[in-house]
Formats: sequence, structure tokens, C-alpha cells
Amino acid sequence: MIESTILSGTKNLRHGFFTRQGGVGAGIYASLNCGLGSNDDPAIVRENRARCAVALGVDPTDLVTAYQVHGTTVTEVDAPWAPGAGPRADAMVTRRRGIALGILTADCGPILLADRAAGIIGAAHSGWKGAKAGMAEAVVAAMIRLGASTGNIVAAVGPTIGVESYEVGEDFRRAFLETDPSADRFFVTPAGFRPFFDLQAFVATRLEALGLAAVERIAADTCADPERFFSYRRSCLNGEPDYGRQLSAIALL
Repeated sequence: MIESTILSGTKNLRHGFFTRQGGVGAGIYASLNCGLGSNDDPAIVRENRARCAVALGVDPTDLVTAYQVHGTTVTEVDAPWAPGAGPRADAMVTRRRGIALGILTADCGPILLADRAAGIIGAAHSGWKGAKAGMAEAVVAAMIRLGASTGNIVAAVGPTIGVESYEVGEDFRRAFLETDPSADRFFVTPAGFRPFFDLQAFVATRLEALGLAAVERIAADTCADPERFFSYRRSCLNGEPDYGRQLSAIALL
């Protein structure tokens, strides 16, 4: 488990960007696959999720994940739901203690947020579609509606596919520039190659533009580090039939 510097140090706030290590899975799912949407044995996935919950200091039944759809919908969590019964949403916010908000990723950017003073937390899944559509803005706005203050919110963007691994098409780049010409700074185009996109930097910069107290990036490339992370892109390049998902979660205790 990887912790954020800016989210650490408060005894009633627990969080973690879990890697793929420390679970009970095997094969392409080895070992801490927490994705109920994968084709892994559901019993193994439940055990892995339970291990993460224990590490966070909450009951396994109090770890919730949504049905992620690469959008910008944010749901407020008042009570936990059964595994697999979550709403279609890509972010969650809560002020309830004892509930862990979990995000599943395998290259996309996981965002964990907290306003310690107000006792409000958030978690968001931000792939390129959600990031471009305003996922960062949506989750922060939802926290503010609960009573958080922009200047008190800290956010960490966890392990994400790195720019060196994220080759995209020129049409992908143009779609970003049509919306915001300044987005060109998040693309690198080596001579003779197609563009490469820095998703984590894009997500973090959108958060920083909101005037948050602090934004941290966890330096790790999920695609280039098979020992620590699952990766959708790597699984496709390797011709694998499926892939695991790592969990990122935050809880007020």
C-alpha cells in the first residue's frame, strides 16, 4: 500500500493506494485483485477487498465501490451497499465515519481527497474521458455542497499510466486541443512517433486550478511496473484475456 504525504498524519483519516501485492489471487490476477467486474473468482476478490478494508481500519462490509462508467457522476454515500450493488458513478463523497470510499483502476487516475476540518472525504476515478469532461471539478463541487471549503481540501492522484507508456492518436490530441488549446503541454510527440499523453499531470493540473490547499502526485507508471500494478493497456499488449484492478480508498474513522 502506498500512502500520500499530504493525506497522512491524521489519526481519524485512513487511506491507501493499494498495489497488486498482498492478496490471494493467482495467474493474471495475482495477487490483490479487488475488481468485482473482472472474471476472477468472486470469493477471491471478496477476500482481497476484505484485506484492504482491515488495513484501513474498517469492517469489510463498510468498503464501498461504485459501478464506474468513465463519466462525471458523483454520489453521496450515507450508508454502505452490498458488493456489486453500487450506483453507476465515478466518484463518491461522504461525511459519515466508518465508511471507506474505494476506487478501482488499472491505468486510470485514482483521486483521494479530504477536508479534515469539515470531516468530508471524496474518491474519484478519472480516466481520460472523465478527466476531459470535468471529473476533478465535479468531485470537488460535491464536497463543497457537503460543507467542505476549497482552500481546505487536499487531494492526491495515485498511480496512473505514465506518459512514456500512454501512446495515443493524433485525433485524441486534437479533441483535447479543440476544448482547451493549452492542453498541448500534456502531450509529448517524439520525432517519428504518435503523441504520448500525460494523464496524471492533466488530472492534477485540473485539481490545482480549483485552488485546493495541496495536490500531490504519486510517482508510478502502472503500465510499466507489472510487479506492483495491474494495467489494462499492458494486458492488451500482452494478449491477455482479462486484467485485475487495484483499489484506492479513503475513510474517516
